[in-house]
Amino acid sequence: MITTAVNLQAPLYDILAAKAGVGVGAATLAFACYVAGVMPVLLGLNGLADRVGPKPLIIVALLLCLSATALTLLMPGLITLGVARFLLGIGTGLTSAVAPGYMHQLLNSDDSRMATTYVTSSTALGFGLGAAVTSLFILHTPSVTPPSLWLYLGVGTIALVAVMPLKNIAPAVTQSAMWRLPGYPPGTLSFGLAILLAWATVGLVIAILPSTLSQHGLTPWSGFATFGICSCGVLFQPWARALAPVKATVLGLMILPLAYGLIAWGALQGSLIAVLLGAVAASSACYGFIYLGGLSGVLAIAGPSSTQTSAGYFLMAYVGFSLPVITTGALVDSVGHVAALTLFGVALLVGAIATVSLLLIGPNKSSKRLTAIRQP
Repeated sequence: MITTAVNLQAPLYDILAAKAGVGVGAATLAFACYVAGVMPVLLGLNGLADRVGPKPLIIVALLLCLSATALTLLMPGLITLGVARFLLGIGTGLTSAVAPGYMHQLLNSDDSRMATTYVTSSTALGFGLGAAVTSLFILHTPSVTPPSLWLYLGVGTIALVAVMPLKNIAPAVTQSAMWRLPGYPPGTLSFGLAILLAWATVGLVIAILPSTLSQHGLTPWSGFATFGICSCGVLFQPWARALAPVKATVLGLMILPLAYGLIAWGALQGSLIAVLLGAVAASSACYGFIYLGGLSGVLAIAGPSSTQTSAGYFLMAYVGFSLPVITTGALVDSVGHVAALTLFGVALLVGAIATVSLLLIGPNKSSKRLTAIRQP
């Protein structure tokens, strides 16, 4: 339910920007407020769960998601959207670190892989589900306050009530530091660059694609593109786990520029089928091969510094999720959709080639060892 709220308003970005009389750049700034909420929590409050346990954090996150959704219902607008995205970022940050461990405790299983699978699958499904449900409603009746928002408030309240009886994990005796600085041991930066490129593509589809599709009257369908690029990657995760980290990441980087090209061409030409197929293909890279391969790669290199290394990995991911999207949004306003999307595609291709080179032939002392490691 927490991740479902994150992109619930995604199909409304272009509508809200038009209502406010601003361009795509302003919409991408509102979109990026999510990162402004999630990053301080991920980096500065990582020891909070050790002090209070995970259950209070999940309850607070659900309350933030309900508040953000209610806010966009009561005062629909681009500024309100930015505030809501900030609250949603805080909520996601509070739960992202504690969810796998808490799920493992609740399942009471010796095998942590089941808990991890549940968390990654539900997270990916949630990120796309909210946008898809909103698209279903605005296809029937265009509105800046579609029934999907009311539906979320009802279901989210039920989820909040359901969480209340769950047991909390006792705070840790040895508490970790609240502040977790990111780290980049030798060989991990290339994996960080890979996830930066992947999540930049995801952010572009969520924040900018609705305005491109609006030129062909296809804005209401943008939620399904968000669902495709966020949620369908879970279908490819079994294949990603079967590959060594470097091989999985390189495969994802080979898929990503081709998939983006199909998305951009489809959006500019008004071909919905091309957009959706491209979104699914991109998701195989963004939330399948690159995501799992890259995370496994950095953790294999990190050793005892895994906490700082994973923080560095996700810092790169969220930089990609914000700065390239904001830049491309500003380019759309200044030079148009065709030029802006083309420039993003060129940068993506160059970045993918450079990152593959770093992974395969760069000065990565751990590359040979990583090539032989299969993901758990």
